[in-house]
Amino acid sequence: NRMGWNHGASGLFDRRESMWQETMQSNADDSFGRMLQMPQETFLEPQFAQGTSNSNAVHRILSANRLHLQHGPIDLFIVVDASEKDRINAFSFAVQRFDTILEELVAELQWLRSPWNKDFPELQSSVAKRMVTAVQGLDDFITPMAAVAGAVADEIRDTMIQAHGLERVMVNNGGDIALWLKENARLRLGVINNPDIPTLDAEVEIDFQSPVRGVATSGWKGRSQSLGIADAVTVLAPTTAHADAAATLIANAVNINHPAIIRKPASELVDNSDLGEFLVTIEVGRLPDSGVNEALERGIERAKYFINQGWIETAYLSLQQNTRIVQNPESRKS
Repeated sequence: NRMGWNHGASGLFDRRESMWQETMQSNADDSFGRMLQMPQETFLEPQFAQGTSNSNAVHRILSANRLHLQHGPIDLFIVVDASEKDRINAFSFAVQRFDTILEELVAELQWLRSPWNKDFPELQSSVAKRMVTAVQGLDDFITPMAAVAGAVADEIRDTMIQAHGLERVMVNNGGDIALWLKENARLRLGVINNPDIPTLDAEVEIDFQSPVRGVATSGWKGRSQSLGIADAVTVLAPTTAHADAAATLIANAVNINHPAIIRKPASELVDNSDLGEFLVTIEVGRLPDSGVNEALERGIERAKYFINQGWIETAYLSLQQNTRIVQNPESRKS
C-alpha cells in the first residue's frame, strides 16, 4: 500500500502494543520517533554544530542526523537521512534559508492575519504565498495564519532537498511535519488521540508512492485556538500547508452546543488573535455519546469535502476516546 493505517482503538487493527515497541525500537532507521538530544561528541562538524545568526535565529545539531532551528515562535526539529557530507549540505541550506523567514512573515503580517477573499493582494514572501495558496477559495472564515506552521515546514523541506544524496527528510514545526522520501523509502508516524494522555493510539506508514508529503494536527487542546471541540484532528495531505489549514477547519467543524463546553472570545485569550471576537473552546466536559457522535459526523463531512476537492488524503478525528478515519479511496490501492 502507498499509505496504510494501524489503529488500536477502532477494532480495525489490533497492533497498538507492538506498534509502540516497534516505533521506539526503530527510531534510528524507519520511524520519525522522538527528538532526542545526543552527546556532543556525535557532532560531525563542530564549527557548524550550533550558532546564532545576525537575525537571532538559532541553529543546533542535536545528533548526527538531527537539526534544531529556532527563531521567536518558530521552533523546528529536522531529521535528514543521508551520508555525512550530504546531510551537512542539507543542514546548511536549511540554516541559511531559515535566517530570514520570521522577518519576511512579520513584514506582511497585516495581510496574513486578514481573512482571505477574492481581492486578496499578491504577497512577496515565498512562505506567505504558500500560506495564501492553502486557504484561497474557501468559504469558511480563515486567514493565511491557519497555514503558517505547515508553510514554514514546506519551505525548509523544499530548500533542503536541493542537496544531493538524501534518503529521507522530515521537518517538524510544532507537530506539523513536512516529508520528503527517496524512491523506495518509507517512514512511520505515530498519532496521539489526546495530548493530555500521550500514548500511541494509531500509526500511519507512508511510502514513496504515496501523495502525502505533509502532516498536521489541530484541536482545542493544541497550541492554537479552535472553534471546535475535537481533542485532535490529524490530516495527511500533499503539502503541509494544506494539511495545516484543513486540520484547522475540520477541527472547527467537530462541534456541537452543550452546557459542558466553555468558550471565550479569542481576543480575550491571545492579544491580536486573527480570530478576533470569535468564541474559541477553552474547556470541554464529559459529553453524551450522542453529542460526541454528532460532533464527529460534522467533522467527517468537512473532511470528505476536502478529500473530494483533492486537498487532502486522510483525516483522523478524535473526541473523548472516540475516533474516526476518513480516507481517499485511491490511497488504499496498491
